[in-house]
Amino acid sequence: MQLNIFSVKNKVVIVTGAARGNGRAIAEGFLEHSAIVYFFDLLKDVESVVEMTENCRAHAVVGDLRNKKDINHLVSTVVEENGRIDILINNAGVSFSSSDCYNEDIWDRTFEVNLKGTFLLSGKVCDVMKEQQRGSIINITSLGAELGFPGNPSYVASKGGLKQLGKAMAVDLSEYNIRVNNVCPGYFKTEMTRKSYNDPDLRKARNKRIMLGRWGNPRDLVGPCIFLASEAAAYITGIDLFVDGGWVAKGL
Repeated sequence: MQLNIFSVKNKVVIVTGAARGNGRAIAEGFLEHSAIVYFFDLLKDVESVVEMTENCRAHAVVGDLRNKKDINHLVSTVVEENGRIDILINNAGVSFSSSDCYNEDIWDRTFEVNLKGTFLLSGKVCDVMKEQQRGSIINITSLGAELGFPGNPSYVASKGGLKQLGKAMAVDLSEYNIRVNNVCPGYFKTEMTRKSYNDPDLRKARNKRIMLGRWGNPRDLVGPCIFLASEAAAYITGIDLFVDGGWVAKGL
């Protein structure tokens, strides 16, 4: 029988920010491919999301990435119930709009989730993966990690930091057979981008910049994440995989 190198069957996966949007789609995608998936989110809605899957492999954990106790609870729960953690998808992120985009409070709130919380959770998960001598970590970054965008310096800086955190971790963890990669979404239709998407002029302008002529659907992230988490990507670490419909590659 030939091995399916893309299989994530029975892999134990944590997906943060899994109550809605990209995180939910990624978590549900792994679930559909027979993984054991922990949906982690600050929103209690994550519990009803898991209930709707009607799948015993799906588990909900409510918690805040800004709270070390919640991080410890998540990791200990997964290990106690499975004995291991195979895959971590760092998807959770926040973005705040304000007329004063250089507001210190917005900077602190954004970095606490997008970078510090992800750093703390990754560290706890890495302790488990080091003992296993294997694992895959995927950070969901952004076009903002690569390019300058106006009106939200906190988000752009935090995602740039997450991109480089992934590369630093890839170097440090390679000796333990732990791979760390970044998936970089372009413009996706989610709750976070609703305002831009619902503005006809903004949507039209963005569509012109996207080679494929459309915004991404959260389901478009499932395949790239499964690829990087699977044995098909066993020799890939430290990369940025753009899932942007061609935005970054386009010139004129």
